[in-house]
Amino acid sequence: MLTNTATRYGAAARFFHWSIALLILADLALGLIGENTPRTAETADRLQTLYSVHKTIGVTVLGLAVMRILWAFTQTKPVPVHPERKAETMLAEVIHWMLYGAILIMPLSGWVMHSAEAGFAPILWPFGQDLPFVPKSEDVAHMAGAVHGLSAWVIFVTVALHILGALKHAVIEKDGVLSRMLRGTEAGVEGASHASALPPALAAMLWIAVVAFPFVVPLEQHEEVASAAPMEQAEITSELPVWEVEQGGLTITVTQMGAPVEGSFANWTAAIAYNDESGTGEVTVTIDTTSLSLGSVTQQAQGPEFFDTETYATATFTGEITRLEGTAHEAVGTLTLVGQTVPVTLAFDLTLDGDRATMSGTTALDRRDFGMGAGYEDEGTVGFGVAVATELTAVRQ
Repeated sequence: MLTNTATRYGAAARFFHWSIALLILADLALGLIGENTPRTAETADRLQTLYSVHKTIGVTVLGLAVMRILWAFTQTKPVPVHPERKAETMLAEVIHWMLYGAILIMPLSGWVMHSAEAGFAPILWPFGQDLPFVPKSEDVAHMAGAVHGLSAWVIFVTVALHILGALKHAVIEKDGVLSRMLRGTEAGVEGASHASALPPALAAMLWIAVVAFPFVVPLEQHEEVASAAPMEQAEITSELPVWEVEQGGLTITVTQMGAPVEGSFANWTAAIAYNDESGTGEVTVTIDTTSLSLGSVTQQAQGPEFFDTETYATATFTGEITRLEGTAHEAVGTLTLVGQTVPVTLAFDLTLDGDRATMSGTTALDRRDFGMGAGYEDEGTVGFGVAVATELTAVRQ
């Protein structure tokens, strides 16, 4: 029989229950394996496949969960087998409602995190990767990831309790509760009362706490990292007018798994000397590489295969400024990064308004010139090119 009765589960309910249960257990295993696998060139392809399968299973669970809940609304709910055991029945109902929340919130938060990030492990389906109204944002990904992680702990606890309860009914009491879901056999007495509205209310309160918690604690921690103390200003000895940077940004864009991923350095300084009459000058930029933020791959980017921030905490660019034509300028010099010094030319536009200057510039680097990501010998995982963009406003001193 496809539908439920007061004392048994129908084939549809049993299909939803077991398919979702097996997929969730498989997905939890994949997530744990991924979290405990080092991010290296040797593991990159394996991790991409693992997380793609993990995400694909997640959206499958979400789709099945929606169908399961819609189906449940149309069905009779089987009665409790032991309605006289008020506390036990209440606990079982709370766990059931917590699991209902888990099969929605955990995959949905994972999808939000995936949509807010870019460039790693696509969902294996043709329907698009992103959710509407979810921006590409490290903060959004950070909060969604925290909800996703907390949801995993909720699932660990509730699934363990659910399994223990099922084993108790099957092994100790032999009352047909488990076989009712396994084979659709009848158990319980028709007409027995159901639990009250308290279990879904309690489960809802717990899930609200889980979802709300990361919006406070993890986000504040993230902002503390992003607002680390500024670096000491580099000194520049020149007879040319000196300019002090008021504000600015320094970003990089890399290609990962065929998608662009943008990151930024929170801490850097620029010592600038420039004569607006001759259009010549010099610049020294010092970058705190430990302040790099590159979405979900920040730790890997800071690791020994790439920026190796434990060994090389700073990078330095020094260059001579020349005006080309109109507002077009270039700074020709060298970039010292991870112990390698490479010639670099930064092309930029400079506009002056009295004693205030605004510039925006770009350059392109090749990570291989610095020996970065040597284990990634092709661009299938990490592209060779790195686009650098900077903009700032400076005031003549």
